[in-house]
Amino acid sequence: MITIFKMKTKLNLQHFIFPALFILLLALIEYLEFYWEIRFVKHGVLPRTFEGLKGILLSPLIHGDWKHLTNNAVPLFVLISTLAYFYRSIANEVFLWSWLMSGIWLWAIGRPSFHIGASGLVYALASFLFFSGFIRKHTRLMAISMFVVFLYGGMIWGVFPMQDHISWEGHLSGGFAGLILAYWFKENGPPKQIYQYEIDELLEEAEEEQQYHYDYKEKEKD
Repeated sequence: MITIFKMKTKLNLQHFIFPALFILLLALIEYLEFYWEIRFVKHGVLPRTFEGLKGILLSPLIHGDWKHLTNNAVPLFVLISTLAYFYRSIANEVFLWSWLMSGIWLWAIGRPSFHIGASGLVYALASFLFFSGFIRKHTRLMAISMFVVFLYGGMIWGVFPMQDHISWEGHLSGGFAGLILAYWFKENGPPKQIYQYEIDELLEEAEEEQQYHYDYKEKEKD
C-alpha cells in the first residue's frame, strides 16, 4: 500500500503535508468548476444505481460551492493531521476505510439524488477519533474531536433529516463508519491512558500477591 502519511515520533510539518495537499486538490477541483463553468455533481453518489457507484470514490472531491468546500476544509485539515500524529501505524487504513465505508453506506441508504462533498469523511474521522479515544480512555483524543465538533458547528444534528439540501445520510454513514473503525482498530494505535489510581490499584494487587506467596511459604515451613 502506498504510504500517505510519513510517520514520525514527534509532531512536525510532515504531519500537515498530506492534509494540506488534499485540501489544495479540493480547491483546484472547485476552481476548475468555477473557471470552466461546469458542474461535477453527476459524478457524486447516486444511491442504488450503477451510475452512482463511481461517486463512492469521487463524491468527497466534489463540492457545491466555495462555502461548502470551506466548511469541510478546516475540520478535514485538523482531523487528518490528528489522525496522522496519534495513529501513525494505522492512519492510512483508517483514512481509506473511512472514505470507502461512508461512501458505500451512503450509496445503500441515501435519497435518490446526487450526494457530493467530503462531510461524510469528516464525520467518519471525527467519529473514529472520538470513539477510539473513549474506548482507550484517551482524553486528549476525545478533547480534540469535541473541539472539531464545536468548530464544525451543529455536527451532531447533521445526522438527522432536518434540511433537505444537506446529505444527512452521508453524515450518518460517516459517523457509523467511524464508530465501526474505532472498535475494529481498538488494539492498534496509541495505548490506553493509565491514570494514577489505576497504577495504585495495580501496585496494591502486586503487594497483596507478594504477601500471599510469603504467607504460603511460611505455612510450608511450619
